[in-house]
Amino acid sequence: MEDVRVHVPQQGPNTAGPTPDHVDSLATVLDLVRSGTARTRPEIGRYSGLGRTVVTQRVNELSACGLLEEGPLGPSSGGRAPRELRFRAHAGVVLAAELGATSVGVGVTDLAGHVLAELEEPTDIALGPEEVLGHVEELFDRLLTDIGDATGGSATAVWGIGIGLPGPVEFATGRPSAPPIMPGWDGYPVRDRLAARFDAPVWVDNEVNAMALGELRAGSAKGQRDILYVKLGTGIGAGLVSGGQLHRGSQGCAGDIGHAAVSEDQTVVCRCGNTGCLEALAGGAALARDGLAAAREGRSPFLAEVLGTSGTIGAEDVSRAAQSGDRTSVELLTRAGRLVGSLLATLVSFYNPALVIIGGGVAGAGDLLLAAIRESVYRRSLPLATRELRIARSTLSDQAGLVGAAFMVIDELFTPERLAHWVDPGSPAGFPGLVDIPLRTPLL
Repeated sequence: MEDVRVHVPQQGPNTAGPTPDHVDSLATVLDLVRSGTARTRPEIGRYSGLGRTVVTQRVNELSACGLLEEGPLGPSSGGRAPRELRFRAHAGVVLAAELGATSVGVGVTDLAGHVLAELEEPTDIALGPEEVLGHVEELFDRLLTDIGDATGGSATAVWGIGIGLPGPVEFATGRPSAPPIMPGWDGYPVRDRLAARFDAPVWVDNEVNAMALGELRAGSAKGQRDILYVKLGTGIGAGLVSGGQLHRGSQGCAGDIGHAAVSEDQTVVCRCGNTGCLEALAGGAALARDGLAAAREGRSPFLAEVLGTSGTIGAEDVSRAAQSGDRTSVELLTRAGRLVGSLLATLVSFYNPALVIIGGGVAGAGDLLLAAIRESVYRRSLPLATRELRIARSTLSDQAGLVGAAFMVIDELFTPERLAHWVDPGSPAGFPGLVDIPLRTPLL
């Protein structure tokens, strides 16, 4: 594939740079337009508290930079109708990938997080970083080629890349840290590899954090400030949003509830090496294991038939069996829901979220699992914590991680700290415009 280049602003030589107040006001104006909160200069002034002259200057600077553009005339409030402003979401694209234990989903979005194209293929995260990331790179190349063909061969400017991994990630370095289900990945320079390959800044996070961010920006948690996203899949994890911001913790491993102890049972050893972990007793792999045992022991005629036909049992088979009235499968799902709900009850009382979102493959097991989770949470949590609490399924479903990985990049690209890299006080407009240069390292 041809070298992909990213549009980045060129810094002016020997300049002191913009003042913090200047950059903060730029970020405020940009965020108001990007979010759709304000569409005209007067609206920006009302929402931001900035004076008319400052608003005009910041809009001109962001327009010269290529981030804003003039739209149609807006509604008039008695005088001349103001010109609407639009964020140039089409100015570039973001590459996003969500790596699960058994599949990989990749996508291309615009700078507003809208998915333009996506692909999902089976994989095995245990194959190691070289093979799995090589597969991701091939899928990225394919999507970029498809988009280029659809736009008549025009250049596709990659502004950033977001990756979600199914294990703990040190966010500051973009490296996995002792991930239980990812042999060979510990300390691997995921960010550095992809940054060099695509000449674009890269951010890497735990996939559950990406899912939580996806729901916050474009899903059922939009407009919420305090939420808990719980992924029930092969493994179990949680993403925490506090005050409208994703909370990663000091090292980036906040929300790793899958390896919290929920039982004294010493017979089931988790993939992390401990016993009694929630994931080992209630995750998708646990449901598959217990379903297989039920089929072999003759306790579930439905699962025994599935085993005889396919030779294997998965969590989805247990779900189908439960929906068909299979008693053993109903018991397995109910037990899993109660274990998850019991731990969530502690978190709800501790954190007091307004919304708990249940996502991941196992979350599609039907109302039985969700009902068991709700029953445990409402029964065991403090009454004040559950008075207005909603517990609901993910509305983005399989797209949550992909959308969240894209918004992780978008949020980072337009922070005040990084907007400072875009400003050249030596330019008459404050911005020299966008130039085509390879970006060898992420903007940190």
